[in-house]
Amino acid sequence: MFRSITSVLTLVGLSFSLPACAEPAPVVTKDADPALWVLRDKDTTIYLFGTIHVLKPGMTWFDEAVKKAFDRSGTLVLEMVEPDQETQTRVVMEKAFTPPGPGLGERLPADKRAVFDKAITDNGYQAAQFERMRPWFAAISLSIGPVRKLGYDPANGPEGILTAAAKRQKKQVMGLETFEGQMSVFDGLSNAGEMKLLESTIDELPKAAETMEKMVANWAAGDPDALAAEMNTSLKDSPEVARALLTNRNSQWAAWIAERMRTPGRVFIAVGAGHLAGPGSVQEQLKRYKLQAVRVRY
Repeated sequence: MFRSITSVLTLVGLSFSLPACAEPAPVVTKDADPALWVLRDKDTTIYLFGTIHVLKPGMTWFDEAVKKAFDRSGTLVLEMVEPDQETQTRVVMEKAFTPPGPGLGERLPADKRAVFDKAITDNGYQAAQFERMRPWFAAISLSIGPVRKLGYDPANGPEGILTAAAKRQKKQVMGLETFEGQMSVFDGLSNAGEMKLLESTIDELPKAAETMEKMVANWAAGDPDALAAEMNTSLKDSPEVARALLTNRNSQWAAWIAERMRTPGRVFIAVGAGHLAGPGSVQEQLKRYKLQAVRVRY
């Protein structure tokens, strides 16, 4: 079964925002040394940095080799440059909700409905908010509760920090994808795939906080093998979701990187850590273009 979809999104880096925590979590300073890779030829350098989209305050990762690589680069490349709120709302309404018809609760198997209702209540929502949701969006919405309660926030995530630093240094900032494109990753799932995702998320919600803490610890330790193992466990029962969220996008990004290597300059790419770990990773797919990403040790 899936782990909570939040853990999957954390590793692959789809940019869904979490609501603010009701109370700020205590700030505990902790040093992190997340993994970093580099590709080089005679006139082009591209760094690959894996992110965790949401973090607690106090984790110091933007230093040492990561900061040095970033400062040397003229362009920051993210999965997506966040659009304005109006655009986000429009796209969500178009892709994440269904027209009138049987509500989501009615479409769930009978043995999942009571647990589904409890998960809605436990997260402080109203059942009516979920009736027109697509199953994949309901899974995301429910999964953010345990993470929010732990104090994780995208404001502390690498993407926001890197973007602010790039603006201060007047670097170019660009995205590999658009917000609409990212939403379409889920929008393109089959009905069966969406429902399985929601059912499995409901089952795994009690373990979501534990899973999240474990993944962040592995990321901070610079352990892509452990992150790959988490991804394999999370996605092994749904090849459809694995292709949509992970391998298809990795293939597209590897092609983009191969083309970008033709242009001189230094580029810092920051994408979800799950894309840079395990079988089908960006690094593995770069080998098709005879490109080798080398781990930066620090």
